[in-house]
Formats: sequence, C-alpha cells, structure tokens
Amino acid sequence: MSELIVIGYDDAFKAEETRIKLLKLQRDYLIDLEDAVVAVKDKDGKIKLNQAYPLTQMGAVGGGFWGALIGMLFLNPLLGAAVGAGAGAISGALSDVGVNDKFMKELAENFKPGSSALFVLVRKVTPDKVLEELKGSGGKVIQTSLSHDDESKLQAALDAAQSA
Repeated sequence: MSELIVIGYDDAFKAEETRIKLLKLQRDYLIDLEDAVVAVKDKDGKIKLNQAYPLTQMGAVGGGFWGALIGMLFLNPLLGAAVGAGAGAISGALSDVGVNDKFMKELAENFKPGSSALFVLVRKVTPDKVLEELKGSGGKVIQTSLSHDDESKLQAALDAAQSA
C-alpha cells in the first residue's frame, strides 16, 4: 500500500526542487514513487497542478498510434491517427492517476499566495538514505499517512535543513 505525504513550502519553486530530488532518488532505486505532483498557488490565488506524468500528451500519442493502426485497416491511416489522437488526449485529460486532483486543489486552497506543496505517493522507500537527501529542502509536513514516528523523522530532517 502506498503512503501519502504532503509537504508545504512558502516558496513557489521549492516543491518542484524537492520533486526533482525524489525523481533522482527513484532512478537510484532508493524510492518508488507512484505519483509526485506539485501544486502552486500563484500571487493571484490561482492553483496550478504540475503533474509528474502528462496524461493528456501520453493519451494523444497512444491514441494516435492505435488510431493509425485501425485506420490502415480501413485504408485511411491519417484520419484514424487524427481521431485516435483526439480520443486519446480526451481520455488522458479525464483520467486521474495517483493522488486525486480534487483533493489536491481543495488542500491548496488553504495555502497563502506564492506558496507550493508537494504531494507524493510512495510505494517503497529506503528511509535513512532518502531522509539524508531531503536535508536542505525545508518545508512543513501538512498531511501524511505515515506513522507518527516516521512523520516526526521526516519533519526533523526537513527542519534540520533549515538550521544547517
């Protein structure tokens, strides 16, 4: 089962920096992320979700391939590719993988303008190495499904970064 972790930052760019660190750790097999989304509340109070996986583009590419393949059966691959890409893009835009978009937007409504948050679903983790890498990122744990002990260790690592 995946663990949900939400970390808030007073800076609009800090959550993205932390997500990049986590993605590098994933390449080193120290963490297995199911999803990692950055929510940014701009100066006007508008919330933007930056997904780790662009589902609309992935759907368009996959739909275009399958549409072209089916279109070849009916001797019109270009029309099939266009229809398939459109259907795939719509399907990708409507699908929600990982952390629920509505949940993220509702939670981000409470943030002050110019801030950001990192929403992470973690499947597996090597805690000591990941916590060491997160030192220097700051932030405040807003919500989590971790145990109280693990949440305290994460917050301590984030706080240690601010005093270092």
